[in-house]
Amino acid sequence: MPSQSADNSTRASEQWSKDKLDSDLGLNQDPDEIFRSILFDEYATWTEGDGADAPVFFGDLNLDQIVHSLTTGRDEYNLRPLFYLPLKRPETVRYRQDVFRDLENSELLQSVRSFAAGMRTMRAHLALSEKRYYKRQKQACFLDAVETYCNATAGLTQGLIVALPNSSGFQGLRDFLIGYSGSEGFTTLTRETETVRLGLQKVKYSVHIQSARVTVDRNDVDGDYSQEVLQTFEKFRQADPRSHRFKVPASIEMNHIEEHILDLVAKLHSEIFAHLDEYCRRFCGYCDEVIARFDREVQFYLAYLEQMERVKKAGLSFCYPQVTSQSKEVQALATYDLALANQMIGARTVVVTNDFYLQEPERIIVVSGPNQGGKTTFARTFGQLHYLGALGCLVPGVSAKLFLFESIFTHFEKEEDLQNLRGKLEDELIRINDILERATENSILVMNESFLSTTLSDALFLSREVMKRITGLNMLCVTVTFLDELAAFNETTVSMISTVNPKDPQQRTFKVIRKPADGLAYAAAIAEKYHLTYDAVKARVGAKHGEGSQS
Repeated sequence: MPSQSADNSTRASEQWSKDKLDSDLGLNQDPDEIFRSILFDEYATWTEGDGADAPVFFGDLNLDQIVHSLTTGRDEYNLRPLFYLPLKRPETVRYRQDVFRDLENSELLQSVRSFAAGMRTMRAHLALSEKRYYKRQKQACFLDAVETYCNATAGLTQGLIVALPNSSGFQGLRDFLIGYSGSEGFTTLTRETETVRLGLQKVKYSVHIQSARVTVDRNDVDGDYSQEVLQTFEKFRQADPRSHRFKVPASIEMNHIEEHILDLVAKLHSEIFAHLDEYCRRFCGYCDEVIARFDREVQFYLAYLEQMERVKKAGLSFCYPQVTSQSKEVQALATYDLALANQMIGARTVVVTNDFYLQEPERIIVVSGPNQGGKTTFARTFGQLHYLGALGCLVPGVSAKLFLFESIFTHFEKEEDLQNLRGKLEDELIRINDILERATENSILVMNESFLSTTLSDALFLSREVMKRITGLNMLCVTVTFLDELAAFNETTVSMISTVNPKDPQQRTFKVIRKPADGLAYAAAIAEKYHLTYDAVKARVGAKHGEGSQS
């Protein structure tokens, strides 16, 4: 017979195992301290009002097109503000990256998608309830909504337990859901929902119509005569009868006669319908705030994953970037403009990828080369990559190391604004001065063909002055220019050029490579700008000759 001390040791061991399991599942902690958000870790500061407006550089970098494609079809979630909030801490970036990694688990992803579909159905029931006029129809839709919510929540809880997520985000959600689904509030909600549903399923009644009089009685005694009728007429059957059953659409509003009949039924089964009334009053605020927030926030991941799936089918890659706020030695391999890729994939056009890197003390990439060679696309890609990386998303490319910026600025050529009564050059100067006044060493600047509206000498003078300011700020910059002199400005400057087919210089490769500027870009650009290329001159001469022949 085991001793008393052995019994105590066994009980202590069992209690330790239970406590450890509870601790692992988060049951010994306050759920509010375990999980707040699947997008923001415990150190991130944010409010629902943040991200109301798109950053001013979105249009220049075509990020507005990317966000539009991500949020189309998801208007109910109001996702745009979530894509307007780049993160400021590398730890929060990794928090999101870990969530993305967990969603690579197909079982976990399916659990999340099933939950999201259930919550969408729940909202559809609630919307239908709002549209209904008759009280009992409203209550029926509400009951459907709560039942769907309970099933969706229970399904997600079980899915997360089975999937064994590794991210602190999904682990926190799992622990919260285990505590929530086992709480008195949720178990009562689930039990009451089942009780009300079973009670309504037991309601039976008969309707007697005689002339203009309708009588509703309990159907406790009278049986189902359908089988007796079928047996009576069996001897007359010559073939299987055609079914005349039809399903009544849920969207049909009850008429006043049906409403009156159901009111009479409610009086006959007063206890069941009184329970329904109390149920609807008691659980009107049934949806948990944390679960509702997760339902919205997880769409951030699902939307981005769906876009990735489309792009990957075209043979393009995505990667988890290394994001740091310490080093400005950035690099990316086989990267591309995601907005352009979305368009080109739809047109079945091959997307050209590019590489870049910066090593100490390099900070500025000067991109030159022929027109329509992919220079602006390359500059946009640089900005897009850093922004998407700061959202905690995977970025286009095979590998990437990115700088976690404080702010992004863009200086692109703008149409002349007649409202401000300033000339184009003056407007450009005011805008670049404002940028340089606000920029810091942790900023990123993307410039595209600045100062084209002035002479070559003036453009070169202004560009050099701007380069001095950028160098003094020690910030990352990509500038697209026809001024080859800028490509070797100082030791912080790297020259990259857009290339052409050596056998046919008119054919662009859209490849941008590290290479000293060749001095050809500006002359070609000027010739094209003033229609002095060989083809343009030939066309004008031909047109003039044709006019002379006709006269």
